[in-house]
Amino acid sequence: MATTGNGPRGPLAGLRVVELAGIGPGPFAAMLLADLGADVVRVDRPGGAGLGIDPARDLTNRNKRSVLLDLKAADGPATVLDLVERADVLIEGYRPGVAERLGVGPDACLARNPKLVYGRMTGWGQDGPLAERAGHDISYIALTGTLSMIGRPGEPPTVPANLVGDYAGGSLYLVVGVLAALQHARTPGGTGQVVDAAIVDGAAHLATMIHGMLAAGGWQDRRGSNLLDGGCPFYGSYETADGQYMAVGPLEQRFYEEFVRLLGIADTAPDRGDLARWDELRTAVADRFRTRTRAEWTEVFDGSDACVAPVLSLREAPHHPHLAARATFVEHGGLTQPAPAPRFSATPASVRTGPAQPGADTDAVAADWDVPGLRTTRKDTTD
Repeated sequence: MATTGNGPRGPLAGLRVVELAGIGPGPFAAMLLADLGADVVRVDRPGGAGLGIDPARDLTNRNKRSVLLDLKAADGPATVLDLVERADVLIEGYRPGVAERLGVGPDACLARNPKLVYGRMTGWGQDGPLAERAGHDISYIALTGTLSMIGRPGEPPTVPANLVGDYAGGSLYLVVGVLAALQHARTPGGTGQVVDAAIVDGAAHLATMIHGMLAAGGWQDRRGSNLLDGGCPFYGSYETADGQYMAVGPLEQRFYEEFVRLLGIADTAPDRGDLARWDELRTAVADRFRTRTRAEWTEVFDGSDACVAPVLSLREAPHHPHLAARATFVEHGGLTQPAPAPRFSATPASVRTGPAQPGADTDAVAADWDVPGLRTTRKDTTD
């Protein structure tokens, strides 16, 4: 596992981002920009964001710097606007209208900096009947139909942590939107603008292929009944003799033939093209996997094109030979964590600093961004 330090900055070096502290997808989006080299200044509030994670271990704040500002104080909004004047991007994750009430909404920020890209991260979006309601990842993916696809038939939907909504449907779409808007702002005649990134929009968009298959009759609108949702006996996970699991996915015929050969059921397995015998095929595959341990099956399928992999835990994954060879996980400050992604040939990214501690960088940012008022604000909030 690689250990990183003050390494290369990445392709976004020179980009300045103001992040108004929040939790979940907003900080992750800002982390991604920071990983890629942007100078992300997180505006933390006195008392913290309320997530309950030790700031020293909150990896979504790596590669950032932090200043401490009270937006409800008399000079708080003005100091944020001073930062905005010098920034390229702002990211906030408040409910609709909150930033405006605090004095740092899009109108105020764009008036100060017409080229600013103002990124808004919410679950429901800036408008619509639910816009001002509370919610979490599970709420958003439930409403878009995404959650309904995940799990076994006849059982409650399986919650995919908060990866599909918060981070895939939220953070990544916000980053794509911000970078697209930034490109527009930097073209001749281009201007800044507001990017409304809603998790419901992103989570729905992620299922575009599935909607196409549904329209074409190639997808049934019930979970556990389709090729890619666990309904197919050669696309799923199977328990091994030691209570671990192997993931199986040989969709193509040539890969499937290698799979059943190595599994040892090539001569006895039911025809995979006969959907009426899928339950029989699933039983045959399951019975066979239960005869050996995960390690033994991993060795059997090693080096093959059978599309079979061991299901590793979060702590196991960094030690897998392939991930170790690629340095997919790195260690910084004693914390093992995923490395920045994707990778760039000319402008590589790295984990340069650990999680930003609230307010720790106020003086440095005040100097680097030429915002002397930050020092005064810091004194006021720490007295």
